[in-house]
Amino acid sequence: MSEKTMLTSRLYGIRDLRVEHAPIPTPGPGEVLLRIATVGTCGSDVHYYLEGSIGDAIVKEPITMGHEFSAWIAGFGPGVEAQHDLRLGQLVAVEPAIPCGVCEFCQRGHPNICPHVRFCGTPPIDGVLAEYAVMPAENCFPLPEGFSTDDGALLEPLGVAIHTVDLAHLKVGQTVAILGAGPIGLLTAAVAKAAGAGAIYMTEPLAHRRQFALQYAADAVFDPAAEDVVAAIMHATAGRGVDVAFEAAGAHATPDQAARVTCPGGKVVVVGIPADDTMTMNASVVRRKGLTIKLVRRMKHTYPRAIRMVSNGLVNLKPLATHHFPLERVGEAFELVAGYKDGVLRAMIEVNHE
Repeated sequence: MSEKTMLTSRLYGIRDLRVEHAPIPTPGPGEVLLRIATVGTCGSDVHYYLEGSIGDAIVKEPITMGHEFSAWIAGFGPGVEAQHDLRLGQLVAVEPAIPCGVCEFCQRGHPNICPHVRFCGTPPIDGVLAEYAVMPAENCFPLPEGFSTDDGALLEPLGVAIHTVDLAHLKVGQTVAILGAGPIGLLTAAVAKAAGAGAIYMTEPLAHRRQFALQYAADAVFDPAAEDVVAAIMHATAGRGVDVAFEAAGAHATPDQAARVTCPGGKVVVVGIPADDTMTMNASVVRRKGLTIKLVRRMKHTYPRAIRMVSNGLVNLKPLATHHFPLERVGEAFELVAGYKDGVLRAMIEVNHE
């Protein structure tokens, strides 16, 4: 009897994505078989597509990318049905990180920095740009009625934004700057607004993203190609600076800009991933202001909160899903996102349909 196969997308090298057949995986103990619904094209995926690496995570052999996803439960491994409230056909959002659960950092409640974590789509671990995948049952979060497959996939970047704002310990009425109005920057703005930020200033070189940011969550958006954004934010805050600056662009200039627009005693939270794996801030600026600097490593314990935020209307995910492609056209999706074309925010890969 011939082995059942599925379609999967594999990255063979820089800008070399191929759709091919692979065996359908079998869930082991504690795992579920997932029929993948929708996968978002994350900025980290684009780094692998364009550069072949993120820091020391290097694509050395073909890999399936993708980690922002929703799926339907298609099967159970041994022991799952008795221990988890999951049912066949159920639409779920899926946490893409599988921490070890036993190391010091997992035990302290920080699975996002587990040294042994297995993360979907991070070399050498395959992701979910495929028709089927297996994941631990505990990583699956049932979605309420009315959630779309796009919503389920976008809960992952929303989770990153929640963790980003958590790190800032943002207080009601505090002012915020967000450098970069890509999906993570926009979601960070939405979460900061829901958390009670007094004013949100953003910077972004792309006109369509500036316009979107103003409609979505920002009070003002400045163009770094047309003006000195540090001066603009300082002017908007009457020379004081903001309480918290979020760097969400991964550009060469933005970490230092974040430090310069933050008030003395404020916080800088870095979530952007630089292409050259380096980050620069002026030491005297950071030191003299006594800034607290934190860096974001994915997220932790955010899915239930993210689901509640969307259910309660605190964050609207739907406008971020601007483009849709079938799995067979995944290469077109990545070229669109890599080139910032056609007003794209998040290109969604519709792998299967209900």
